[in-house]
Amino acid sequence: MYKIILAGCGSMCRAWLEVIKKRGDCIFVGFADPIAANAEKVRDEYGLTASIYGDIDSALEAETANLVIDVTVPEAHAGVVTAALSAGCDVFGEKPMSDTLEDAERMVNVADGTGKNYFVMQNRRYTAGIAALKRFLSSGELGKIGQVSADFRLSPRFGGFRDEMDSPLLADMAIHTFDAARFITGRNAVSVYCREFNPEWSWYKGSASAVALFDMEDGIVFDYRGSWCANGLNTSWESEWRVACERGAVFWDGSSKLHYGLADGGGVTDIPIPQMEGEGHAACIADMFDALESGTRTQTDCRDNINSIRMVHKAIESAKNRQNIKI
Repeated sequence: MYKIILAGCGSMCRAWLEVIKKRGDCIFVGFADPIAANAEKVRDEYGLTASIYGDIDSALEAETANLVIDVTVPEAHAGVVTAALSAGCDVFGEKPMSDTLEDAERMVNVADGTGKNYFVMQNRRYTAGIAALKRFLSSGELGKIGQVSADFRLSPRFGGFRDEMDSPLLADMAIHTFDAARFITGRNAVSVYCREFNPEWSWYKGSASAVALFDMEDGIVFDYRGSWCANGLNTSWESEWRVACERGAVFWDGSSKLHYGLADGGGVTDIPIPQMEGEGHAACIADMFDALESGTRTQTDCRDNINSIRMVHKAIESAKNRQNIKI
């Protein structure tokens, strides 16, 4: 039986509660949130009986938990995760791992030192379209990958902490696309040059747009163009992708259109996108529990995800220093 402490009772926690509450092997024993009213509201909404604590340390001391779900704000992740791991709990957490690379590296070290698991939510890996794209690229039909291009253009008005961040797009959202690039290529980034900026019509305090060029292993180039204050012609949340290979190119619109064309012409051929049994948060969470039960590590294990968070922080460093940065 998993005895769970939920850390953070903002809006994001509901995506986790909707999935975990349906399992027969989980019980929520504590909610940790500095604003008790938030915790009480969520607890009552889901008909739970968990005790409420003002911080993770109080919850860990009072409860005999073995799993912590961390859905706090990014700057709180390091404290919550390291406390939970050190107390002998496994941790499932929201992305990004941390708001600093130094803390993210430390979190991985604590996971290694305690022998506990820390899995990070990267739900874009669990969509039918990107799974189909990865399978096609892995088949080798078009040969070696040369260039991966991703466009991300949306205009969400969240309010709250994102509106005040220095780099809201890169620090909070770009990791989804960066991680997806690693996922479909099976390669890590080795360097980055990035330029971030904030259009005059942006409602964000920090830079809500960015262009980044990554060199990846095996000579692959990954270029990213993103905006969180787009003025029309929006993409999906999964970005829009074009992958250039030695014998042709593949296009995915981030939704239902996936096709390829050969270098010697001959038109466009559709690639089927089979339905998945589960997608998004539900599939990623199920994978996390499966990994715990089998004694293995999920593909979103912190030891792998650190390679995606490095891309984020090195891109921010590059944009700040206006120079190419090694990863």
